[in-house]
Amino acid sequence: MVQPDLKKLVAVFKRQPPWLRRPWHRSHEHAGRSGAVYQMLNHGVSTGGLFLIVGMLSDRRHTRLISEFGGLKLVMPRLVAAFLLITLSSIWIARPERFCRRVSDSSGRVHLESPVAAFAATGVILSATYMLWMFQRVNYGSVSEKNSALPDLKPREWALIVPIVAMAVLMGVFPNLFLRPMGPSVERMINQARRGSSIEIRAGR
Repeated sequence: MVQPDLKKLVAVFKRQPPWLRRPWHRSHEHAGRSGAVYQMLNHGVSTGGLFLIVGMLSDRRHTRLISEFGGLKLVMPRLVAAFLLITLSSIWIARPERFCRRVSDSSGRVHLESPVAAFAATGVILSATYMLWMFQRVNYGSVSEKNSALPDLKPREWALIVPIVAMAVLMGVFPNLFLRPMGPSVERMINQARRGSSIEIRAGR
């Protein structure tokens, strides 16, 4: 919450902490593992988009301090629209179901690690809160003199950002395009994990 550097804040947000990343490996629930795999796919798209937009803002202002921005929605509405879509994609609320999908990899852990699942879900909510707060500070409010003449998206930037936004929207609106093909692989992974667990139990006895 107190990180003043826009790029570092995005980096902290996108770096999955161990308590949220590791427990799903021990989940034998389909929702848990498919949610985790889908989260990895989304991570690849949204991370690239967020860092690309941070680079565009830094290139225009030669600073990454959040306090130096503000009111960009009035100056560069197209860039801010792309920023908004990718931010929502990164916290999985481009549609409400996708936010629930982000928590689904925690729901698969409940039978084994209820406290860990609850703690992980809390982390998801807090991370969404500070990302939205960052977006509000950068893009809303009054426009300073230094920001009043900033250019909107250029043709080269359009060519870079449109495919990323399109993929983020596609993953949010049609998740089954990605979830259905990964289903058999996830099922095989779960069966292998269950067989390994039963072997360990028998060996322990």
